[in-house]
Amino acid sequence: MALTLYVDSARWRAHQQSVAEQFPGLVPVCKGNGYGFGHERLADEATRLGADTLAVGTTYEAAKTKDYFSGDLLVLTPYRLGEEPVPLPDRAIRSVSSVEGVRGLVGARVVIEVMSSMKRHGVSEDDLVKLHSAIDDVRLEGFAIHLPLDRTDGSDAVEEVFAWMERLRAARLPLGRMYVSHVKANELAQLQQQFPQTRFRARIGTRLWLGDHDATEYRGAVLDVTRIAKGERYGYRQQKAADDGHLVVVAGGTSHGVGLEAPKAMHGLMPRAKGVARAGLATVNRNLSPFVWAGKQRWFAEPPHMQVSILFLPNDVAPPAVGDELVAHLRHTTTTFDRSVDR
Repeated sequence: MALTLYVDSARWRAHQQSVAEQFPGLVPVCKGNGYGFGHERLADEATRLGADTLAVGTTYEAAKTKDYFSGDLLVLTPYRLGEEPVPLPDRAIRSVSSVEGVRGLVGARVVIEVMSSMKRHGVSEDDLVKLHSAIDDVRLEGFAIHLPLDRTDGSDAVEEVFAWMERLRAARLPLGRMYVSHVKANELAQLQQQFPQTRFRARIGTRLWLGDHDATEYRGAVLDVTRIAKGERYGYRQQKAADDGHLVVVAGGTSHGVGLEAPKAMHGLMPRAKGVARAGLATVNRNLSPFVWAGKQRWFAEPPHMQVSILFLPNDVAPPAVGDELVAHLRHTTTTFDRSVDR
Protein backbone atom coordinates (compact mmCIF):
# COMPACT_ATOMS: atom_id res chain seq x y z
CA MET A 1 0.00 0.00 0.00
CA ALA A 2 1.34 3.36 -1.03
CA LEU A 3 1.22 7.12 -1.26
CA THR A 4 0.09 7.50 -4.86
CA LEU A 5 0.13 10.43 -7.25
CA TYR A 6 -2.82 10.14 -9.63
CA VAL A 7 -2.47 12.10 -12.88
CA ASP A 8 -5.29 12.87 -15.30
CA SER A 9 -2.76 12.78 -18.12
CA ALA A 10 -5.09 14.06 -20.86
CA ARG A 11 -6.10 17.07 -18.79
CA TRP A 12 -2.54 17.67 -17.57
CA ARG A 13 -1.14 17.66 -21.10
CA ALA A 14 -3.95 19.85 -22.40
CA HIS A 15 -2.94 22.44 -19.81
CA GLN A 16 0.73 22.14 -20.81
CA GLN A 17 -0.22 22.71 -24.44
CA SER A 18 -2.27 25.78 -23.58
CA VAL A 19 0.71 27.29 -21.72
CA ALA A 20 3.05 26.49 -24.60
CA GLU A 21 0.70 28.24 -27.03
CA GLN A 22 0.61 31.36 -24.83
CA PHE A 23 4.41 31.48 -24.56
CA PRO A 24 6.10 30.89 -27.93
CA GLY A 25 9.63 29.60 -27.46
CA LEU A 26 8.80 28.32 -23.98
CA VAL A 27 11.69 26.84 -21.96
CA PRO A 28 10.21 24.28 -19.54
CA VAL A 29 11.83 24.21 -16.09
CA CYS A 30 12.56 20.90 -14.37
CA LYS A 31 14.35 21.40 -11.07
CA GLY A 32 14.34 20.13 -7.48
CA ASN A 33 12.23 16.98 -7.33
CA GLY A 34 10.84 17.67 -10.80
CA TYR A 35 7.85 19.53 -9.35
CA GLY A 36 6.72 16.26 -7.77
CA PHE A 37 6.79 14.27 -11.02
CA GLY A 38 10.50 13.50 -11.30
CA HIS A 39 13.09 14.60 -13.85
CA GLU A 40 12.58 11.66 -16.19
CA ARG A 41 8.83 12.23 -16.47
CA LEU A 42 9.14 15.97 -17.07
CA ALA A 43 11.94 15.48 -19.60
CA ASP A 44 9.60 13.20 -21.56
CA GLU A 45 6.79 15.77 -21.31
CA ALA A 46 9.10 18.57 -22.49
CA THR A 47 10.06 16.43 -25.49
CA ARG A 48 6.39 15.79 -26.19
CA LEU A 49 5.84 19.57 -26.21
CA GLY A 50 8.60 19.97 -28.78
CA ALA A 51 10.87 22.00 -26.48
CA ASP A 52 14.45 22.38 -27.72
CA THR A 53 15.75 23.50 -24.30
CA LEU A 54 15.05 22.28 -20.78
CA ALA A 55 16.06 24.35 -17.74
CA VAL A 56 17.34 22.51 -14.66
CA GLY A 57 18.38 23.78 -11.26
CA THR A 58 21.94 22.55 -10.81
CA THR A 59 24.81 20.89 -12.64
CA TYR A 60 23.99 17.68 -10.76
CA GLU A 61 20.44 17.77 -12.11
CA ALA A 62 21.82 18.43 -15.59
CA ALA A 63 24.11 15.39 -15.30
CA LYS A 64 21.11 13.25 -14.41
CA THR A 65 18.65 14.73 -16.90
CA LYS A 66 21.01 14.57 -19.91
CA ASP A 67 20.12 10.89 -20.29
CA TYR A 68 16.40 11.71 -20.57
CA PHE A 69 16.42 14.85 -22.73
CA SER A 70 18.30 15.24 -26.01
CA GLY A 71 18.06 19.03 -26.38
CA ASP A 72 19.96 21.84 -24.69
CA LEU A 73 20.13 21.90 -20.88
CA LEU A 74 20.11 25.34 -19.27
CA VAL A 75 21.54 25.26 -15.74
CA LEU A 76 19.82 27.95 -13.68
CA THR A 77 22.19 28.06 -10.69
CA PRO A 78 24.97 30.52 -11.59
CA TYR A 79 28.50 29.29 -12.09
CA ARG A 80 30.91 30.03 -9.25
CA LEU A 81 34.69 29.99 -9.50
CA GLY A 82 36.08 26.94 -7.74
CA GLU A 83 32.87 24.91 -7.82
CA GLU A 84 33.09 21.12 -8.05
CA PRO A 85 33.41 20.14 -11.72
CA VAL A 86 30.57 17.99 -13.05
CA PRO A 87 31.03 16.39 -16.49
CA LEU A 88 28.38 17.78 -18.85
CA PRO A 89 27.86 17.54 -22.60
CA ASP A 90 28.40 20.50 -24.93
CA ARG A 91 24.64 21.03 -25.10
CA ALA A 92 24.72 22.25 -21.49
CA ILE A 93 24.42 26.04 -21.06
CA ARG A 94 25.67 27.64 -17.86
CA SER A 95 24.06 30.64 -16.20
CA VAL A 96 26.56 33.27 -15.02
CA SER A 97 25.92 36.19 -12.70
CA SER A 98 29.33 37.88 -12.52
CA VAL A 99 32.06 39.11 -14.85
CA GLU A 100 34.51 36.81 -13.05
CA GLY A 101 32.21 33.89 -13.74
CA VAL A 102 32.14 34.68 -17.45
CA ARG A 103 35.94 34.81 -17.51
CA GLY A 104 36.10 31.46 -15.74
CA LEU A 105 34.10 29.67 -18.45
CA VAL A 106 36.31 30.12 -21.49
CA GLY A 107 34.81 28.32 -24.48
CA ALA A 108 31.56 27.46 -22.71
CA ARG A 109 27.99 28.29 -23.70
CA VAL A 110 26.68 30.86 -21.24
CA VAL A 111 23.61 32.91 -20.38
CA ILE A 112 24.37 36.05 -18.36
CA GLU A 113 21.87 36.83 -15.59
CA VAL A 114 21.26 40.51 -14.80
CA MET A 115 20.37 41.77 -11.33
CA SER A 116 16.60 42.21 -11.06
CA SER A 117 14.53 43.66 -8.22
CA MET A 118 14.72 40.17 -6.70
CA LYS A 119 18.24 41.16 -5.55
CA ARG A 120 19.27 37.52 -5.60
CA HIS A 121 22.10 37.39 -8.09
CA GLY A 122 23.09 38.96 -11.40
CA VAL A 123 25.49 41.40 -13.02
CA SER A 124 24.93 45.05 -12.14
CA GLU A 125 24.67 47.98 -14.52
CA ASP A 126 28.24 48.93 -13.58
CA ASP A 127 29.41 45.49 -14.71
CA LEU A 128 28.19 45.90 -18.28
CA VAL A 129 31.19 47.79 -19.55
CA LYS A 130 33.46 45.00 -18.28
CA LEU A 131 31.53 42.33 -20.20
CA HIS A 132 32.74 43.39 -23.64
CA SER A 133 36.12 41.73 -23.39
CA ALA A 134 34.85 38.85 -21.24
CA ILE A 135 32.20 37.63 -23.70
CA ASP A 136 34.78 37.30 -26.47
CA ASP A 137 36.02 34.10 -24.86
CA VAL A 138 32.63 32.41 -24.37
CA ARG A 139 29.73 31.39 -26.59
CA LEU A 140 27.09 33.85 -25.45
CA GLU A 141 23.58 32.39 -25.72
CA GLY A 142 21.86 35.49 -24.37
CA PHE A 143 20.94 37.38 -21.25
CA ALA A 144 18.38 36.47 -18.58
CA ILE A 145 16.33 38.16 -15.90
CA HIS A 146 14.52 36.50 -13.00
CA LEU A 147 11.64 38.67 -11.81
CA PRO A 148 9.79 38.61 -8.46
CA LEU A 149 6.39 36.92 -8.14
CA ASP A 150 4.70 39.76 -6.22
CA ARG A 151 5.02 43.48 -6.82
CA THR A 152 3.69 45.09 -3.65
CA ASP A 153 5.17 48.46 -4.66
CA GLY A 154 3.02 48.63 -7.79
CA SER A 155 6.00 48.38 -10.15
CA ASP A 156 5.66 46.83 -13.60
CA ALA A 157 7.46 43.73 -14.91
CA VAL A 158 7.56 45.01 -18.48
CA GLU A 159 9.11 48.29 -17.39
CA GLU A 160 11.81 46.46 -15.42
CA VAL A 161 12.77 44.28 -18.39
CA PHE A 162 12.54 47.28 -20.72
CA ALA A 163 14.94 49.24 -18.52
CA TRP A 164 17.46 46.40 -18.63
CA MET A 165 17.13 46.04 -22.39
CA GLU A 166 17.93 49.74 -22.74
CA ARG A 167 20.97 49.39 -20.48
CA LEU A 168 22.26 46.44 -22.49
CA ARG A 169 21.69 48.29 -25.73
CA ALA A 170 23.44 51.40 -24.42
CA ALA A 171 26.40 49.20 -23.45
CA ARG A 172 26.45 47.84 -27.04
CA LEU A 173 25.95 44.26 -25.88
CA PRO A 174 24.23 41.72 -28.16
CA LEU A 175 20.46 41.49 -27.70
CA GLY A 176 19.73 38.40 -29.74
CA ARG A 177 18.05 36.47 -26.94
CA MET A 178 16.60 37.28 -23.51
CA TYR A 179 15.37 34.61 -21.08
CA VAL A 180 12.69 35.84 -18.68
CA SER A 181 11.06 34.29 -15.62
CA HIS A 182 7.71 35.21 -14.06
CA VAL A 183 6.11 37.22 -16.83
CA LYS A 184 2.53 36.96 -18.07
CA ALA A 185 1.65 36.09 -21.66
CA ASN A 186 0.53 39.63 -22.45
CA GLU A 187 3.74 41.03 -20.90
CA LEU A 188 5.86 38.73 -23.05
CA ALA A 189 3.94 39.89 -26.12
CA GLN A 190 4.56 43.55 -25.19
CA LEU A 191 8.28 42.94 -24.83
CA GLN A 192 8.46 41.10 -28.13
CA GLN A 193 6.65 43.97 -29.83
CA GLN A 194 8.95 46.61 -28.32
CA PHE A 195 12.12 44.66 -29.20
CA PRO A 196 11.34 42.73 -32.40
CA GLN A 197 15.01 41.91 -33.03
CA THR A 198 15.29 40.06 -29.70
CA ARG A 199 13.90 36.60 -29.12
CA PHE A 200 12.28 36.47 -25.70
CA ARG A 201 12.03 33.02 -24.12
CA ALA A 202 9.96 32.47 -21.00
CA ARG A 203 11.33 29.97 -18.47
CA ILE A 204 8.29 28.37 -16.82
CA GLY A 205 7.97 25.60 -14.25
CA THR A 206 5.16 25.97 -11.72
CA ARG A 207 2.59 27.39 -14.14
CA LEU A 208 3.39 24.72 -16.73
CA TRP A 209 3.40 21.61 -14.56
CA LEU A 210 1.17 22.61 -11.63
CA GLY A 211 -1.14 25.23 -13.10
CA ASP A 212 -4.18 22.93 -13.28
CA HIS A 213 -4.66 21.76 -9.71
CA ASP A 214 -7.45 19.34 -10.62
CA ALA A 215 -5.24 17.39 -13.03
CA THR A 216 -3.36 15.69 -10.17
CA GLU A 217 -4.18 14.25 -6.78
CA TYR A 218 -2.24 12.54 -3.99
CA ARG A 219 -3.87 9.69 -2.05
CA GLY A 220 -2.55 7.66 0.86
CA ALA A 221 -3.69 4.08 1.40
CA VAL A 222 -5.12 3.11 4.80
CA LEU A 223 -2.94 0.40 6.38
CA ASP A 224 -4.62 -0.11 9.76
CA VAL A 225 -7.57 1.15 11.80
CA THR A 226 -7.55 0.68 15.58
CA ARG A 227 -10.24 1.63 18.08
CA ILE A 228 -8.97 3.59 21.09
CA ALA A 229 -10.63 4.66 24.31
CA LYS A 230 -10.18 7.92 26.15
CA GLY A 231 -7.09 7.75 28.38
CA GLU A 232 -5.43 4.88 26.50
CA ARG A 233 -1.82 5.42 25.54
CA TYR A 234 -0.55 5.08 21.98
CA GLY A 235 2.27 5.86 19.57
CA TYR A 236 6.00 6.43 19.96
CA ARG A 237 5.52 8.99 22.73
CA GLN A 238 2.76 7.06 24.52
CA GLN A 239 0.41 10.01 24.74
CA LYS A 240 -3.04 9.53 26.23
CA ALA A 241 -6.05 9.67 23.91
CA ALA A 242 -8.08 12.79 24.67
CA ASP A 243 -11.33 11.05 23.70
CA ASP A 244 -12.79 7.86 22.32
CA GLY A 245 -12.16 7.34 18.62
CA HIS A 246 -10.02 5.56 16.08
CA LEU A 247 -6.36 5.65 15.12
CA VAL A 248 -5.95 5.47 11.36
CA VAL A 249 -2.55 4.49 9.94
CA VAL A 250 -2.13 5.84 6.41
CA ALA A 251 0.71 5.57 3.89
CA GLY A 252 2.75 8.77 3.72
CA GLY A 253 5.34 9.95 6.23
CA THR A 254 8.36 12.17 6.55
CA SER A 255 10.27 10.32 3.82
CA HIS A 256 7.47 11.32 1.44
CA GLY A 257 7.52 14.93 2.63
CA VAL A 258 4.40 14.66 4.80
CA GLY A 259 4.65 17.17 7.63
CA LEU A 260 7.02 19.46 5.73
CA GLU A 261 5.83 23.01 5.19
CA ALA A 262 7.71 25.92 3.65
CA PRO A 263 7.53 29.31 5.40
CA LYS A 264 4.83 31.51 3.92
CA ALA A 265 4.75 35.24 3.29
CA MET A 266 1.58 36.49 4.95
CA HIS A 267 -0.29 39.62 3.89
CA GLY A 268 -3.29 40.94 5.80
CA LEU A 269 -4.78 40.38 9.23
CA MET A 270 -6.75 37.20 8.54
CA PRO A 271 -3.80 35.08 7.28
CA ARG A 272 -1.69 36.31 10.21
CA ALA A 273 -4.45 35.44 12.68
CA LYS A 274 -4.74 31.94 11.23
CA GLY A 275 -0.97 31.52 11.47
CA VAL A 276 -1.02 32.50 15.15
CA ALA A 277 -3.90 30.07 15.78
CA ARG A 278 -2.03 27.18 14.11
CA ALA A 279 1.10 27.94 16.12
CA GLY A 280 -0.92 27.97 19.33
CA LEU A 281 -2.50 24.58 18.58
CA ALA A 282 0.93 23.11 17.79
CA THR A 283 2.14 23.96 21.30
CA VAL A 284 -0.48 21.52 22.67
CA ASN A 285 0.36 18.84 20.08
CA ARG A 286 -2.58 19.63 17.81
CA ASN A 287 -1.33 19.56 14.22
CA LEU A 288 -3.59 19.30 11.19
CA SER A 289 -2.59 16.59 8.74
CA PRO A 290 -2.88 16.87 4.94
CA PHE A 291 -5.15 13.81 4.84
CA VAL A 292 -8.89 14.18 4.24
CA TRP A 293 -11.64 11.88 5.42
CA ALA A 294 -15.40 12.50 5.49
CA GLY A 295 -14.92 15.93 3.97
CA LYS A 296 -12.41 17.29 6.50
CA GLN A 297 -8.65 17.41 6.98
CA ARG A 298 -7.92 15.22 9.99
CA TRP A 299 -5.57 15.80 12.92
CA PHE A 300 -2.31 13.94 13.34
CA ALA A 301 -2.49 11.69 16.40
CA GLU A 302 1.27 12.30 16.71
CA PRO A 303 4.00 13.61 14.41
CA PRO A 304 4.26 11.57 11.19
CA HIS A 305 6.58 8.56 11.14
CA MET A 306 9.09 7.89 8.38
CA GLN A 307 6.70 6.12 6.00
CA VAL A 308 3.28 6.37 7.61
CA SER A 309 1.15 8.85 9.50
CA ILE A 310 -1.24 8.12 12.35
CA LEU A 311 -4.45 10.14 12.37
CA PHE A 312 -7.06 10.50 15.09
CA LEU A 313 -10.73 10.25 14.15
CA PRO A 314 -13.32 11.22 16.77
CA ASN A 315 -15.92 8.68 17.82
CA ASP A 316 -18.71 10.30 15.80
CA VAL A 317 -16.89 9.79 12.48
CA ALA A 318 -17.13 6.37 10.80
CA PRO A 319 -13.56 5.28 10.07
CA PRO A 320 -12.27 4.18 6.66
CA ALA A 321 -11.56 0.54 5.91
CA VAL A 322 -8.11 -0.91 5.38
CA GLY A 323 -7.34 -0.44 1.69
CA ASP A 324 -9.31 2.78 1.32
CA GLU A 325 -7.39 5.81 0.06
CA LEU A 326 -7.41 9.24 1.69
CA VAL A 327 -6.92 12.36 -0.41
CA ALA A 328 -3.82 14.24 0.76
CA HIS A 329 -3.27 17.98 0.21
CA LEU A 330 0.49 17.94 -0.34
CA ARG A 331 2.89 20.37 -1.91
CA HIS A 332 4.30 18.88 -5.11
CA THR A 333 7.74 20.42 -4.71
CA THR A 334 8.32 18.76 -1.32
CA THR A 335 6.58 15.42 -1.92
CA THR A 336 8.01 12.07 -3.03
CA PHE A 337 5.43 9.47 -4.03
CA ASP A 338 5.71 5.68 -3.94
CA ARG A 339 4.01 5.29 -7.29
CA SER A 340 2.39 7.35 -10.02
CA VAL A 341 -0.76 6.28 -11.83
CA ASP A 342 -2.06 7.86 -15.03
CA ARG A 343 -5.80 7.76 -15.51
